[in-house]
Amino acid sequence: MASKVKAVIEYIRCSIGIFRCSNKEIIMKSRSLRSIFTILILSAGLQAYAHPVHAKDGMYKVTVTNITRGISITPLMVTTHKRGVQLFDLGKPASRELAMLAEGGNFGPLSDALFSQGVAYDTATNGALLPPGQSVSVMVKMSDDFDYVSVAAMLLPTNDGFISVNGVRGPESKNAVEVFSPAYDAGSEPNDELCINIPGPTCGGEGFNEGDGEGFVHIHAGIHGVGNLAPAEYDWRNPVVRIQIERVK
Repeated sequence: MASKVKAVIEYIRCSIGIFRCSNKEIIMKSRSLRSIFTILILSAGLQAYAHPVHAKDGMYKVTVTNITRGISITPLMVTTHKRGVQLFDLGKPASRELAMLAEGGNFGPLSDALFSQGVAYDTATNGALLPPGQSVSVMVKMSDDFDYVSVAAMLLPTNDGFISVNGVRGPESKNAVEVFSPAYDAGSEPNDELCINIPGPTCGGEGFNEGDGEGFVHIHAGIHGVGNLAPAEYDWRNPVVRIQIERVK
């Protein structure tokens, strides 16, 4: 099932412009996915890498609102996990998996790493770009031992900017937990603001590469007009997203 979900994610990225694919490639992927879509359940967004539902499973509803004026957000990674899990530490180098998310919007390797370590319970996504001023809700399973939530996604158009909720405990009751995320910089790619190095519908450039950046995760400095991006259109002031976590089951 995981391989089929990954195929769907790849098709979505081609369709919305995160990866550059030819029309022939998109058509071939679309044909190959016809049978896959018949066995996947798309309810509150694409449920990626999901575990079977158990009797003792609970459910969080995670609502993300893009409060920027000109930045879009790639498909969200919403993950439930054990206490103590951190996607990153400020001031320290980003993992390769986080860099892949921050530079190209690909959260698959980061989700896989959490599951391989035995610390994650469920990962879900909305499966689409989140435009400025819009909100989206994602349903993700939890349990008594996996009641912490992390959220991450790339900011477009940036070189390696991302948003994140980095291990927040979910609510025990129906009272929502509300947090805000600034824009983070993975420090894995120089902020040259050149479209050739930025994926997505605005630029259509390259996603992840093995280049060097500042070398540590920090608060993003915004768009300064040093390349192809106009600050008047794409710069922001923090925070950039509002996240609400509700216990619905």
